Amino acid sequence: MIPARKNGYAIPALNVQNLESLTAVAEAAVEEKSPVILAISPSVVKYAGLPYIFCMAKAAAQSASVPMSIHLDHGEDFEIVARCVDAGFTSVMIDGSFLKLEDNIALTKKVVAMAHPKGVSVEAELGKLAGVEERTVEEKDAILTDPSVAKEFVEQTNVDALAVAIGTSHGAYKFKSEAKLDLKRLGTIGQKVSIPLVLHGASSVPQQLIEKANKYGAQLVNARGNSIEEIQKAIPLGIAKVNVDTDLRLAFLGAVREVLVNSPKQFDPRKILGPAKVAMKEIAKAKMQQFGSAGKA
Repeated sequence: MIPARKNGYAIPALNVQNLESLTAVAEAAVEEKSPVILAISPSVVKYAGLPYIFCMAKAAAQSASVPMSIHLDHGEDFEIVARCVDAGFTSVMIDGSFLKLEDNIALTKKVVAMAHPKGVSVEAELGKLAGVEERTVEEKDAILTDPSVAKEFVEQTNVDALAVAIGTSHGAYKFKSEAKLDLKRLGTIGQKVSIPLVLHGASSVPQQLIEKANKYGAQLVNARGNSIEEIQKAIPLGIAKVNVDTDLRLAFLGAVREVLVNSPKQFDPRKILGPAKVAMKEIAKAKMQQFGSAGKA
């Protein structure tokens, strides 16, 4: 991520859940000649089993002609992070953002001390991701990352990347209107902190994906994500990694539902899930182009 921050582009961190999502992301990266981060959450580790999901990711990374990191996304405690480090993950995130500052610092330092000797990079988070459009100024400030605290945090923990809260949100049900990132706050953080900064909850929730899923029987309410233009403005200010999950899930959902509705006699899993892989691959390729990582491998 250091070259990304230095050269003004961001590497997509795309959440993978299963074989189809993993191969979709890996193939997209090779075709776009883009570095990519395979993001694996603790819930996916629990669902798929650590040996299974890691071995699939490792096979993708080893066979790819582009840099491909295997990353633990939002590790919630020391134990899951340690398990992933021991398994062979190349980077891990410890999310202590829900803790008091001093406890977040202590937990992050513990993870760094464990991971760095094994050559594993560590990401941490300051601030909380949530929809903030209807909050007061005081409430927003309590949620979003404080630039001065960010500098202190990085200096004390020796962390490799910092996830910042500047107005994004996790999940499909993000905002009633288009999200506005606090780019001024980000610019200040970027001036104080030299390590790569990370933007979580950065799906754009394209309306056509919601409309397609609903057309074939889903019941998704209208939602809006982060505009690509806003994310692109954030990248020169220090964002070197952009996390995307919801957009891939929506693409998967619409493609699977379309097959099931249009081909009710179909029972071959490959023919049901194959179109979903294609749909997710197109989303992954678009993110690589939009974030500027295409052609950088």
